[in-house]
Amino acid sequence: MPMDSALSALLGSVGVTPELVASCEPLSGGTYNAVTRVALTDGRRWVVKTPPPVATSCLAYERDLLVNEVAFYTAAAPLAEETAVPALIHSGLDPAAPTGAYVIMTERPGQPWHEVAGALADGEAQRLRTELGRIVGRLHTVPGPGGFGYPSAALGPLAPTWRGAFTAMTGAVLDDAETYGARLPRTVADIRRRLDAASSVLDDVRRPALVHFDLWQGNVLVAGAPGVRRIGGIIDGERMFWGDPAADFVSLALFGDMEEDKEFLAGYGESAPGGPVEFDGSLRLRLALYRAYLYLIMLVETVPRKADSQQLAWTWREVAPRLEAALDDVESAPRS
Repeated sequence: MPMDSALSALLGSVGVTPELVASCEPLSGGTYNAVTRVALTDGRRWVVKTPPPVATSCLAYERDLLVNEVAFYTAAAPLAEETAVPALIHSGLDPAAPTGAYVIMTERPGQPWHEVAGALADGEAQRLRTELGRIVGRLHTVPGPGGFGYPSAALGPLAPTWRGAFTAMTGAVLDDAETYGARLPRTVADIRRRLDAASSVLDDVRRPALVHFDLWQGNVLVAGAPGVRRIGGIIDGERMFWGDPAADFVSLALFGDMEEDKEFLAGYGESAPGGPVEFDGSLRLRLALYRAYLYLIMLVETVPRKADSQQLAWTWREVAPRLEAALDDVESAPRS
């Protein structure tokens, strides 16, 4: 399809004139930023991300998401070849600049995992889960900058403790729930009480790790021929934060139980900084807190996203009961 004037101006600002562009194609699947695949005449293939208009409604943590994405790719760059993370080509993070904010990265090969899941050969899914575990474990070795939270500072500067950062994160999404009048299975006051009562367990986390926090199958690309497929890409790092590496287990086992994913855990244990995962009381309680946070985001964001009736029905049916279960797990967990 032909380029629009905004994309043409953006590419021109990094020295790519229209005659150097072989094709451009908008990509679906994103829920916030606009994403475009750009093929250049010299064979390079890029992915360009730009944010929605400034007036677009969003959750508090979503302000300046591209700052997080740049932080993720920059931090992961030394491990890019072994972790299948895109390489950052160009970025501009000033929304007031003539081109607006943008990120340009290399395109990674493959299709989203959920699109090929039905065609995987016997044993292939298990092998890929082990490979994915190794990749995530390696990403979790990336040292943090000394603080916890979102690099964008959408919720304030990085916090000195994980408890402080995560309390701000959950507090912000609960404030959003009140602002947007989002439908939740429990009152905001009850949810705050439950989360706050368990927050001391977060002090068990003392080292900020690189956390993607959106590693559902849509953001994991699978490449290669049947029977010899591999992980081709770990994409969409815009929701990353510096925090507890275990937080990544929530989206990796979306609506499931990470303790049952033996293949992933085997690969993860080979490369993660702490070695094999021990699911003790602290970790299980922390995972319940992280599930509650993710499910809150999924429920509250339906309002600013203007979800249609079908999406609303699916989210309420699938997510609301899981939020209740996570909150029950938080409240019933033994305290040390």
